[in-house]
Amino acid sequence: MLETICGADCGECPFREACGGCVRTGGRPFGEACIVAECCKEKNQERCAACGGACALRKQLLEEMSALDIPDLPEITRLYSLRGAFVNLEYPLPDGRRIKLLEDDKVYLGTQVPKQGSGRFYGLVADEEHLLVCEYSGQGDSPEIVLYRRRKGLR
Repeated sequence: MLETICGADCGECPFREACGGCVRTGGRPFGEACIVAECCKEKNQERCAACGGACALRKQLLEEMSALDIPDLPEITRLYSLRGAFVNLEYPLPDGRRIKLLEDDKVYLGTQVPKQGSGRFYGLVADEEHLLVCEYSGQGDSPEIVLYRRRKGLR
């Protein structure tokens, strides 16, 4: 099993074969920063993911997401460490181009919740600088950007 900075259980991660290990890479398991590892290192905390979401980083993001005025968005109660490649959808722009907003090798905090009464989902993802809320169906089909903005920062 890979040793982590935050205490996450990587045993079920579908990307564990590609992961360089959080401790071994200094919090950059796929080559880019992990938001949780950076927070733990900055605050000299160990195993902050094991707190069940009670660390200041997760609390701040949960509060920020709960304050969003988005119709049919249920309460967000838990955030997960997510590799960008897992959540980096390609969004259509009005001019027909398509764009990805995340970095595949960065680790974000986020979650997926059902959009009430629609059969679609909201995906919420954040790092130190940005917050993305999108809507999609199935396995990320027909994605739409609901909100993408600069955050005030975590620190």
